Amino acid sequence: MKKMFILYLFCVPFLTLAQEAEVGLIDTLQSSKKDTTYWNSGLSIGLNFNQASFSGNWKAGGVNSIALGSIINGKANYAKGKWSWDNQLELIYGLVKNEGQDFRKSNDRIFFDSKLGRQISSKWGYFASLNFITQFAQGFDFSQDEPVLISNFFAPAFITTGFGMEYKPNDEFALRFAPFSPRFTFVTDRSIINNVPENYGVPAGQTLRQEWLAFQIFMTYNKTFNDNFTINSRYQMFSNLETLAFRTIDHRLDVTLIAKITKFVDVTFTSINVYDIDMTSGIQFSQGLALGILYKVGN
Repeated sequence: MKKMFILYLFCVPFLTLAQEAEVGLIDTLQSSKKDTTYWNSGLSIGLNFNQASFSGNWKAGGVNSIALGSIINGKANYAKGKWSWDNQLELIYGLVKNEGQDFRKSNDRIFFDSKLGRQISSKWGYFASLNFITQFAQGFDFSQDEPVLISNFFAPAFITTGFGMEYKPNDEFALRFAPFSPRFTFVTDRSIINNVPENYGVPAGQTLRQEWLAFQIFMTYNKTFNDNFTINSRYQMFSNLETLAFRTIDHRLDVTLIAKITKFVDVTFTSINVYDIDMTSGIQFSQGLALGILYKVGN
């Protein structure tokens, strides 16, 4: 009994410490779990496939074709107190193959935007941002007898920064005013200038153009209606103050509409509209409509 009593006295401190450590671990885990509420993250992955085939005696006419498309959209937004940090990544790529032709791109986009903000009122705040736009693969002009290379990965690529004020009345709409917004344009493929004399604004013989004195407006509107229909839109206006003129102001509008048919099947419409005098004198636009699978996860 004496030995048991001595053993008990010896073990009590360790049992007490173990109990305190367990309580501390639980508190830490609960605190850590609570911290995750400051993050709003999500990821959606979409795939679509289209195919058409015709018999050799099909009198209505048609071309056998296969089309593949993919879209990845991710976000990771942090908000605590007056500080916020919003991040968005958008990747789109598509291919189409008509009978008698090789695979050709039908869509190609890489977009990333990151913004650090500090709230000064319920609707206004300061911000510093950076966004990046380029494409995955080579782009060709097929209007001539032979394909002509007109773009490539990082040719062009745009890195645009912004420092200014943001108006954000709710979680769906945001408007940024950046009176100081340096932009860097890259064309790392030196052969592009042979087919695109403007070289996307980058001087001949160089791979980088820097625009320090610039103004930017950046607007987003993202809304989900009854979990069945979603609209994601983004407008960006950029003006170089050194060459300020109405015709030299750049505009870009991106719109994505997603309509859910079932839990995993959806219809996706994407549209890109660009006006940039350094690329071409007219308005550029592209659009795609696809039926496919969309998988979404988030907290």
